Amino acid sequence: MDTLRALEAFAHSVELGSLSAAARALGTTQPTISKLVMQLERELGVRLLRRSATGLSPTDEGQRFYERARRLREDYDEAVADVRAGIQQPQGLLRVSAPVTMGQRHLNAMAIEFLGRYPDIRLELLLDDRFVDPLEERIDVSLRLGGTLPQNLVGRHLATWPRVLVASPAYAAARGLPATPGQLLEHDYLSYAAGGDGLLLQGPDGLAAVPTQSRYRVNNAVALFDSVLDGAGISLQPTWMVAESLAQGQLVRVLPHHTGPAQQAHLLYAPRRHQPLRVRVLVDFLSERIARLPGAEG
Repeated sequence: MDTLRALEAFAHSVELGSLSAAARALGTTQPTISKLVMQLERELGVRLLRRSATGLSPTDEGQRFYERARRLREDYDEAVADVRAGIQQPQGLLRVSAPVTMGQRHLNAMAIEFLGRYPDIRLELLLDDRFVDPLEERIDVSLRLGGTLPQNLVGRHLATWPRVLVASPAYAAARGLPATPGQLLEHDYLSYAAGGDGLLLQGPDGLAAVPTQSRYRVNNAVALFDSVLDGAGISLQPTWMVAESLAQGQLVRVLPHHTGPAQQAHLLYAPRRHQPLRVRVLVDFLSERIARLPGAEG
Protein backbone atom coordinates (compact mmCIF):
# COMPACT_ATOMS: atom_id res chain seq x y z
CA MET A 1 0.00 0.00 0.00
CA ASP A 2 1.20 3.52 -0.86
CA THR A 3 0.75 4.90 2.68
CA LEU A 4 1.34 8.56 1.87
CA ARG A 5 -1.09 8.43 -1.05
CA ALA A 6 -3.69 6.68 1.11
CA LEU A 7 -3.27 9.33 3.82
CA GLU A 8 -3.78 12.06 1.22
CA ALA A 9 -6.93 10.36 -0.05
CA PHE A 10 -8.34 9.92 3.44
CA ALA A 11 -7.49 13.45 4.63
CA HIS A 12 -8.97 15.11 1.54
CA SER A 13 -12.12 13.01 1.90
CA VAL A 14 -12.58 14.24 5.47
CA GLU A 15 -11.79 17.86 4.63
CA LEU A 16 -13.97 18.03 1.50
CA GLY A 17 -16.78 15.80 2.73
CA SER A 18 -16.92 13.41 -0.21
CA LEU A 19 -14.83 10.89 -2.14
CA SER A 20 -15.60 12.54 -5.47
CA ALA A 21 -14.44 15.95 -4.23
CA ALA A 22 -11.25 14.36 -2.91
CA ALA A 23 -10.72 12.70 -6.30
CA ARG A 24 -11.07 16.03 -8.13
CA ALA A 25 -8.65 17.73 -5.73
CA LEU A 26 -6.06 14.98 -6.21
CA GLY A 27 -6.56 14.62 -9.95
CA THR A 28 -7.78 11.03 -9.88
CA THR A 29 -11.04 9.04 -9.86
CA GLN A 30 -13.59 8.38 -7.13
CA PRO A 31 -13.05 4.58 -7.27
CA THR A 32 -9.31 5.12 -6.75
CA ILE A 33 -9.94 7.26 -3.65
CA SER A 34 -12.41 4.70 -2.32
CA LYS A 35 -9.88 1.90 -2.84
CA LEU A 36 -7.11 3.80 -1.07
CA VAL A 37 -9.32 4.58 1.92
CA MET A 38 -10.47 0.94 2.18
CA GLN A 39 -6.84 -0.22 2.05
CA LEU A 40 -6.03 2.17 4.88
CA GLU A 41 -8.99 0.90 6.92
CA ARG A 42 -7.86 -2.70 6.43
CA GLU A 43 -4.31 -1.79 7.41
CA LEU A 44 -5.50 -0.11 10.63
CA GLY A 45 -8.26 -2.58 11.40
CA VAL A 46 -10.84 0.17 12.04
CA ARG A 47 -13.52 1.95 10.08
CA LEU A 48 -12.43 5.53 9.35
CA LEU A 49 -15.29 7.00 7.33
CA ARG A 50 -19.04 6.89 7.80
CA ARG A 51 -20.98 7.09 4.52
CA SER A 52 -24.60 8.22 4.37
CA ALA A 53 -27.08 9.72 1.91
CA THR A 54 -26.23 13.21 3.16
CA GLY A 55 -22.47 12.91 2.79
CA LEU A 56 -19.30 11.63 4.34
CA SER A 57 -18.05 12.06 7.91
CA PRO A 58 -15.26 10.51 9.99
CA THR A 59 -15.98 7.95 12.68
CA ASP A 60 -14.63 8.68 16.18
CA GLU A 61 -11.55 6.62 15.33
CA GLY A 62 -11.34 8.33 11.96
CA GLN A 63 -11.43 11.79 13.52
CA ARG A 64 -8.60 10.94 15.92
CA PHE A 65 -6.58 9.42 13.10
CA TYR A 66 -7.25 12.44 10.89
CA GLU A 67 -5.76 14.82 13.49
CA ARG A 68 -2.51 12.85 13.48
CA ALA A 69 -2.56 12.32 9.71
CA ARG A 70 -3.08 16.06 9.09
CA ARG A 71 -0.02 16.93 11.14
CA LEU A 72 1.98 14.16 9.46
CA ARG A 73 1.09 15.52 6.02
CA GLU A 74 2.08 19.04 7.02
CA ASP A 75 5.36 17.82 8.51
CA TYR A 76 6.06 15.84 5.35
CA ASP A 77 5.29 18.85 3.13
CA GLU A 78 7.58 20.98 5.28
CA ALA A 79 10.37 18.40 5.09
CA VAL A 80 10.05 18.24 1.30
CA ALA A 81 10.15 22.02 1.03
CA ASP A 82 13.19 22.09 3.31
CA VAL A 83 15.10 19.64 1.12
CA ARG A 84 14.12 21.39 -2.09
CA ALA A 85 14.98 24.86 -0.84
CA GLY A 86 18.14 23.82 0.95
CA ILE A 87 17.01 25.82 3.99
CA GLN A 88 14.23 25.51 6.52
CA GLN A 89 11.16 27.52 5.59
CA PRO A 90 8.27 27.20 8.05
CA GLN A 91 4.99 26.63 6.28
CA GLY A 92 1.52 25.23 6.78
CA LEU A 93 -1.53 26.04 8.87
CA LEU A 94 -1.35 27.22 12.50
CA ARG A 95 -4.43 27.40 14.73
CA VAL A 96 -3.98 29.68 17.72
CA SER A 97 -6.40 30.15 20.63
CA ALA A 98 -6.39 33.19 22.92
CA PRO A 99 -8.68 35.17 25.28
CA VAL A 100 -10.86 37.71 23.51
CA THR A 101 -9.51 40.93 25.01
CA MET A 102 -5.83 40.01 24.78
CA GLY A 103 -6.47 38.93 21.20
CA GLN A 104 -8.22 42.13 20.22
CA ARG A 105 -5.78 44.49 21.91
CA HIS A 106 -2.47 42.78 21.17
CA LEU A 107 -2.42 39.36 19.49
CA ASN A 108 -4.20 40.45 16.33
CA ALA A 109 -1.40 42.90 15.51
CA MET A 110 1.21 40.30 16.46
CA ALA A 111 -0.42 37.78 14.12
CA ILE A 112 -0.26 40.19 11.19
CA GLU A 113 3.40 40.92 11.92
CA PHE A 114 4.13 37.19 12.16
CA LEU A 115 2.48 36.47 8.80
CA GLY A 116 4.54 39.21 7.22
CA ARG A 117 7.69 37.54 8.48
CA TYR A 118 6.70 34.02 7.36
CA PRO A 119 4.83 34.22 4.04
CA ASP A 120 4.36 30.44 3.70
CA ILE A 121 2.40 30.14 6.96
CA ARG A 122 -1.39 30.36 7.23
CA LEU A 123 -2.78 31.31 10.63
CA GLU A 124 -6.21 31.07 12.28
CA LEU A 125 -6.55 33.19 15.43
CA LEU A 126 -9.51 31.93 17.47
CA LEU A 127 -10.60 34.29 20.26
CA ASP A 128 -12.63 32.76 23.07
CA ASP A 129 -12.71 33.31 26.82
CA ARG A 130 -13.88 29.78 27.60
CA PHE A 131 -11.46 26.93 28.29
CA VAL A 132 -10.34 25.51 24.96
CA ASP A 133 -8.86 22.01 24.90
CA PRO A 134 -6.05 22.28 22.34
CA LEU A 135 -5.99 18.55 21.62
CA GLU A 136 -9.73 18.20 21.08
CA GLU A 137 -10.13 21.37 19.01
CA ARG A 138 -7.01 21.02 16.85
CA ILE A 139 -5.25 24.03 18.38
CA ASP A 140 -1.51 24.21 17.78
CA VAL A 141 -0.74 26.94 20.33
CA SER A 142 -2.98 28.31 23.07
CA LEU A 143 -2.44 31.44 25.16
CA ARG A 144 -3.66 30.99 28.72
CA LEU A 145 -4.05 33.84 31.22
CA GLY A 146 -4.25 32.41 34.73
CA GLY A 147 -5.97 29.19 35.67
CA THR A 148 -4.63 25.70 36.20
CA LEU A 149 -2.39 24.39 33.44
CA PRO A 150 -3.32 20.99 31.93
CA GLN A 151 -0.80 18.30 32.80
CA ASN A 152 -0.93 16.76 29.31
CA LEU A 153 0.40 19.92 27.63
CA VAL A 154 3.64 21.86 27.68
CA GLY A 155 3.22 25.23 29.42
CA ARG A 156 5.78 27.92 28.56
CA HIS A 157 5.72 30.86 30.96
CA LEU A 158 5.70 34.23 29.22
CA ALA A 159 5.11 37.01 31.72
CA THR A 160 3.57 38.05 35.02
CA TRP A 161 1.42 41.16 35.30
CA PRO A 162 0.34 42.69 38.62
CA ARG A 163 -3.30 43.69 38.99
CA VAL A 164 -3.83 47.27 40.12
CA LEU A 165 -6.82 49.36 41.14
CA VAL A 166 -7.63 52.16 38.70
CA ALA A 167 -10.21 54.90 38.14
CA SER A 168 -10.65 57.77 35.73
CA PRO A 169 -9.60 61.34 36.66
CA ALA A 170 -13.27 62.34 36.27
CA TYR A 171 -14.35 59.78 38.86
CA ALA A 172 -11.55 60.87 41.20
CA ALA A 173 -12.61 64.52 40.89
CA ALA A 174 -16.28 63.74 41.50
CA ARG A 175 -16.01 61.14 44.26
CA GLY A 176 -12.48 61.34 45.58
CA LEU A 177 -10.35 58.24 46.05
CA PRO A 178 -10.15 55.84 49.00
CA ALA A 179 -7.19 56.38 51.32
CA THR A 180 -7.40 52.88 52.79
CA PRO A 181 -8.64 49.53 51.44
CA GLY A 182 -11.59 49.61 53.82
CA GLN A 183 -12.90 52.77 52.17
CA LEU A 184 -13.53 50.87 48.93
CA LEU A 185 -16.96 50.03 50.37
CA GLU A 186 -17.86 53.72 50.02
CA HIS A 187 -17.14 53.68 46.28
CA ASP A 188 -18.59 52.24 43.09
CA TYR A 189 -16.58 49.11 42.43
CA LEU A 190 -16.86 47.50 38.98
CA SER A 191 -16.26 43.77 38.71
CA TYR A 192 -16.57 40.76 36.44
CA ALA A 193 -19.97 39.08 36.43
CA ALA A 194 -18.45 35.77 37.56
CA GLY A 195 -16.65 37.30 40.55
CA GLY A 196 -17.97 37.74 44.05
CA ASP A 197 -17.80 40.71 46.37
CA GLY A 198 -14.44 41.31 47.96
CA LEU A 199 -10.80 41.52 46.92
CA LEU A 200 -7.48 40.09 47.99
CA LEU A 201 -4.97 42.92 48.15
CA GLN A 202 -1.27 42.78 48.91
CA GLY A 203 -0.08 45.91 50.72
CA PRO A 204 2.50 47.18 53.17
CA ASP A 205 0.85 45.20 55.97
CA GLY A 206 0.66 41.97 53.96
CA LEU A 207 -2.22 40.16 52.26
CA ALA A 208 -5.73 41.13 53.30
CA ALA A 209 -9.29 40.36 52.23
CA VAL A 210 -11.05 43.62 51.43
CA PRO A 211 -14.85 43.86 51.15
CA THR A 212 -16.42 45.58 48.12
CA GLN A 213 -19.91 46.10 46.74
CA SER A 214 -20.56 46.04 43.00
CA ARG A 215 -23.66 47.65 41.56
CA TYR A 216 -22.40 46.88 38.06
CA ARG A 217 -20.90 43.62 36.85
CA VAL A 218 -20.04 42.68 33.28
CA ASN A 219 -18.61 39.51 31.73
CA ASN A 220 -16.42 41.24 29.14
CA ALA A 221 -13.01 42.76 29.90
CA VAL A 222 -13.25 45.47 27.23
CA ALA A 223 -16.67 46.60 28.48
CA LEU A 224 -15.34 46.70 32.04
CA PHE A 225 -12.29 48.69 30.97
CA ASP A 226 -14.40 51.16 28.96
CA SER A 227 -16.69 51.65 31.97
CA VAL A 228 -13.71 52.63 34.10
CA LEU A 229 -12.52 55.05 31.41
CA ASP A 230 -16.00 56.59 31.31
CA GLY A 231 -15.86 57.33 35.04
CA ALA A 232 -18.30 54.67 36.24
CA GLY A 233 -16.14 53.47 39.12
CA ILE A 234 -13.01 51.71 40.35
CA SER A 235 -11.79 48.37 39.00
CA LEU A 236 -8.93 45.91 39.45
CA GLN A 237 -7.09 45.44 36.15
CA PRO A 238 -3.93 43.63 34.95
CA THR A 239 -1.18 46.07 34.05
CA TRP A 240 -1.04 44.91 30.39
CA MET A 241 -4.57 46.32 30.10
CA VAL A 242 -4.05 49.68 31.77
CA ALA A 243 -0.33 50.61 31.67
CA GLU A 244 -0.67 52.79 28.56
CA SER A 245 -3.80 54.54 29.87
CA LEU A 246 -2.05 55.26 33.17
CA ALA A 247 0.98 56.68 31.32
CA GLN A 248 -1.28 58.91 29.19
CA GLY A 249 -3.26 60.19 32.19
CA GLN A 250 -6.52 58.56 31.09
CA LEU A 251 -6.55 56.57 34.34
CA VAL A 252 -5.09 57.03 37.81
CA ARG A 253 -3.92 54.46 40.34
CA VAL A 254 -6.12 53.85 43.35
CA LEU A 255 -4.37 52.70 46.54
CA PRO A 256 -1.02 52.72 44.70
CA HIS A 257 0.72 50.71 47.44
CA HIS A 258 -1.68 47.78 47.01
CA THR A 259 -1.92 45.16 44.24
CA GLY A 260 -4.22 42.27 43.54
CA PRO A 261 -3.20 38.70 42.64
CA ALA A 262 -0.81 38.72 39.68
CA GLN A 263 -1.90 37.37 36.30
CA GLN A 264 0.29 34.68 34.73
CA ALA A 265 0.55 34.13 30.96
CA HIS A 266 1.54 30.79 29.43
CA LEU A 267 1.66 29.33 25.95
CA LEU A 268 0.31 25.77 25.77
CA TYR A 269 1.12 23.24 23.08
CA ALA A 270 1.26 19.49 22.66
CA PRO A 271 4.31 17.65 24.00
CA ARG A 272 5.96 16.35 20.84
CA ARG A 273 9.50 15.11 20.40
CA HIS A 274 9.86 17.04 17.16
CA GLN A 275 7.66 20.11 17.01
CA PRO A 276 6.92 21.35 13.48
CA LEU A 277 9.05 24.33 12.59
CA ARG A 278 5.97 26.53 12.17
CA VAL A 279 5.01 25.85 15.81
CA ARG A 280 8.52 26.51 17.09
CA VAL A 281 8.85 29.85 15.34
CA LEU A 282 5.41 30.96 16.51
CA VAL A 283 6.12 30.03 20.14
CA ASP A 284 9.43 31.91 20.04
CA PHE A 285 7.83 34.93 18.36
CA LEU A 286 4.90 35.20 20.80
CA SER A 287 7.13 34.56 23.80
CA GLU A 288 9.31 37.52 22.88
CA ARG A 289 6.43 39.85 21.94
CA ILE A 290 4.12 39.10 24.86
CA ALA A 291 6.92 39.44 27.42
CA ARG A 292 7.42 43.00 26.11
CA LEU A 293 3.83 44.10 26.73
CA PRO A 294 3.60 47.03 29.16
CA GLY A 295 3.61 46.34 32.87
CA ALA A 296 5.11 42.83 32.68
CA GLU A 297 7.29 41.72 35.57
CA GLY A 298 8.88 38.88 33.54
